[in-house]
Amino acid sequence: MEDSVEVMLLHKSCKLSQHTQEKSLFTAASGALLMGVYGLWTLFALPGFRKVPTSLKVPYLPSSRTQTQNVMKLLHGRAGCLADLGSGDGRLVFAATVEGFQCTGFEINSILIGYARVNAKWKGIPSSTARFINQDFWEMEVLGRKLEKELPDEARVIACRFPFPDWTPTATEGDGLDQAWAYDMNAIRKLSTHTMR
Repeated sequence: MEDSVEVMLLHKSCKLSQHTQEKSLFTAASGALLMGVYGLWTLFALPGFRKVPTSLKVPYLPSSRTQTQNVMKLLHGRAGCLADLGSGDGRLVFAATVEGFQCTGFEINSILIGYARVNAKWKGIPSSTARFINQDFWEMEVLGRKLEKELPDEARVIACRFPFPDWTPTATEGDGLDQAWAYDMNAIRKLSTHTMR
């Protein structure tokens, strides 16, 4: 009987040491994963956070395929130039070039700009069709007033995820995180002129 108790204790201790080993492996893997996520965040999101005013901090959130499709629906039937403010890795710029737009992507994060430029070369898109500029557009005057003042009447402004609070959209596509709002400058100007009276 003593032998059987000793065998049972020995058997349980083997499972215990195996469980402790698995727990250590899980802890190490979790730590490595968290360090990797933090490293990616410091490379891609943090540079933009340092330069943007606290009240306007927006993380790098790549456009989903649905969101890109919603923007392209709002651009349907239009042609010409497209400026993507906060272009990230350039996926919206690339989608618009396929539709014949001449695009310029503005991005604060130089790593994302480099990635977009390399991707454009890889895809064979000439810089005359798609170019990427490392610029902080938050240094400009309040964006809505600047656009209203400088864009021609036929221009259309499209906002993704963050609508202009003082403008009434002409059209919208999608919902939730994939929603996009279109603002036609002639309609915006009519509304602001009507409001001033």
